[in-house]
Amino acid sequence: MLSAIFNTVIPIFICVSVGYIWAKRNVPYDTDMVTRLVTSVAVPCLIIETFATVNLNQDVLMQMGLAALISMAIFAIFAACLLKICKLDKKIYLPSMIFPNTGNIGLPICMLIFGPTGLALGIGYFTVSSVLGFIFGPAITAGNMSIGGLLRVPLIWAALGAIFITITDMELPVWVVRSLKLLGTLAIPMMLITLGTSLADLKIDALGRSASLSVLRIGMGVVVGWGLAELMAFEGAVRGVLIIQCAMPVAVFNYLFAQMYKLHPAEVAGTVFISTLLSFLTLPALLWFVLI
Repeated sequence: MLSAIFNTVIPIFICVSVGYIWAKRNVPYDTDMVTRLVTSVAVPCLIIETFATVNLNQDVLMQMGLAALISMAIFAIFAACLLKICKLDKKIYLPSMIFPNTGNIGLPICMLIFGPTGLALGIGYFTVSSVLGFIFGPAITAGNMSIGGLLRVPLIWAALGAIFITITDMELPVWVVRSLKLLGTLAIPMMLITLGTSLADLKIDALGRSASLSVLRIGMGVVVGWGLAELMAFEGAVRGVLIIQCAMPVAVFNYLFAQMYKLHPAEVAGTVFISTLLSFLTLPALLWFVLI
């Protein structure tokens, strides 16, 4: 177990560190280009290739998608109530409490711990959380929602394609699978490196409040993930992936939305940075918990 934890934490830490050091050395890194490449090409290819090659029960995938929906709803209700009690602006902090970083950090962990099956299950959760994030993130932050813009997100069409392949048991030509696999391998290392560069460039404010919210985000995620896994009688990789994805730190795109709409981005950056740092410190304990 200790070997599995070590072999998961270190590669992730190294990849993030590469991006962080790269940015701190002021070496040019086109974050916009890399992000567009990853989200428009690499991640969609990863999604389709994974579901085309991994033999995973459709009912299990549907249960993971349902668990993702339920967990997001619980995060939203609990965080909204707490922010109201603490008299904190929901537009600033609510998206950070709802939407965890299930892509940059969650997917690599699921893959390294549970292999291709874990990656497929992690993608199931990641797809639901990402779609909800793109719909409700801007809606909460700026008070508007663009369905037309959502339909232009390649992730949506990749997810629909993957679902169709899974339901119909379609077999893709070998050259298609290999092409998807080759492009999809870009996704996870580039997401981790880009996370590192993003963390290095964040301008942080209100550290005390950010630290408290970061503890809340991760603690709430562990409790909700564990509770849902027990309620839905999840076991093995399904249980582990659900808890891992729920317990991830604040997603970077919450900061991007705050920056886009000029809504205290430095404070949101604080929750992203501190929750990510905290997740690295608590990751060994989290992995021990899901592996016992």
